[in-house]
Amino acid sequence: MYTDINFKTKAALKAAVAGGDTVYTHQPGGMFAPTRNGRITLEGPHYPQPHKWYAQAVVKEGVIVPGSIK
Repeated sequence: MYTDINFKTKAALKAAVAGGDTVYTHQPGGMFAPTRNGRITLEGPHYPQPHKWYAQAVVKEGVIVPGSIK
């Protein structure tokens, strides 16, 4: 899954969520239904750039829950 913002690093994602930004998630391509609630795995930066970071997080209604990113 991806975030709605194309974060270049996992640290930037964590800082944005910790700073109070609302970060939405999505699954591109439509092949798999997006997880709206529960634990997800994220990757970035967005394709076609090579993925350089991966993270796990908890989402509620498609929004990353603060403090849940690992």
